[in-house]
Amino acid sequence: MIGFLSLEIHFPYTQSLKEKRKILNSFRDRIKQKYNVAFAELDYQNKWQRTKIGIVTLNSQKSIVEHVLNRILADAEENVNGEILNISIDYL
Repeated sequence: MIGFLSLEIHFPYTQSLKEKRKILNSFRDRIKQKYNVAFAELDYQNKWQRTKIGIVTLNSQKSIVEHVLNRILADAEENVNGEILNISIDYL
């Protein structure tokens, strides 16, 4: 089972691409270490107040994949200094 989490995030307080990337790198490093997932910035790479990220995990059991993605989503809602505009979770 493959799970894909897509998050579109608005950073109202960032003033530069460098600041946005610092936030994203911190989030990426934390979730990759904690959950062992793949992470990529999918869109808005050149916009300093917006991003779309994708996170992928896999396991033989769907319940584990769902649990991991829900924990990552909760982590994002608590720790990312921005507003989550759109959430999408897909399973293959």
